[in-house]
Amino acid sequence: MSDNRPYAEVIGDPIAHSKSPVIHNFWLEELGIDAEYRKTHVTAGQLAGYFLMRRADPDWLGCNITIPHKIAALDYVDDPGGVRERIGAINTVACETGGPLIGTNTDAGGFLQPLMARKWQGTRAIMAGAGGAAQAIGFALRSVGVTELTLVVRDAAKGRALLDKLGMDGIVQDFDAPLPAADLLVNSSSLGMTGQPAYAPDLSALPGGAMVYDIVYAPLETPLLAAAKARGLETIDGLDMLIGQAALAFDIFFDAQAPREKDAELRELLLAPA
Repeated sequence: MSDNRPYAEVIGDPIAHSKSPVIHNFWLEELGIDAEYRKTHVTAGQLAGYFLMRRADPDWLGCNITIPHKIAALDYVDDPGGVRERIGAINTVACETGGPLIGTNTDAGGFLQPLMARKWQGTRAIMAGAGGAAQAIGFALRSVGVTELTLVVRDAAKGRALLDKLGMDGIVQDFDAPLPAADLLVNSSSLGMTGQPAYAPDLSALPGGAMVYDIVYAPLETPLLAAAKARGLETIDGLDMLIGQAALAFDIFFDAQAPREKDAELRELLLAPA
């Protein structure tokens, strides 16, 4: 399989939509690094075999992990940073030849970057979803002072377990319940993604200074973001988090800082028709 060039990749199910190879390969070319970044379809039943096979490949530098493996992958890696206890999900696995597979999470840092760039401050947040991405985002929100978290979930028990894990006050409600007032609304679920039902709640309870953040990036303007813009609310799209978490992973895989001064050019590339 290998052409003897070092490579990293992203795995998931589905994976065809992933823009991570565009991002990493853009940075590799800009920096003149002789390496490659790929995407590989891996189902839940293939996960154990995948890590066993890749661990034996001397050219493999590691992988990013997307839906639905961010929690299950913890069972196949070492966790020296205590990510299982602190967050409960990983999105990055690093490998050095002959060494262990190290799991970590760049979602939390990638999620926070655009919020911090916009100098967001608030204590009340709403988050739709309670999966692997939600666990990292909840951890990130707690770290910047959010004290009241409303979780919008299908499985109430899963939502309560996440609140308990985060040690945060909050409520759990289903998707039919009206949203409360909050400083930030985050969609951490796959709703709104191409092929999935939309997430389009009534936003009337949000104050004018609230921010709406959707981590979905295919399509880039989801029904949620379109509704928020129509109300005049500030929005953050999924490319911001995607690029932010990718930059942290790029440093792990390729031992180089991503050229973030090229972000505008990169976004143009990501938005170009396939």
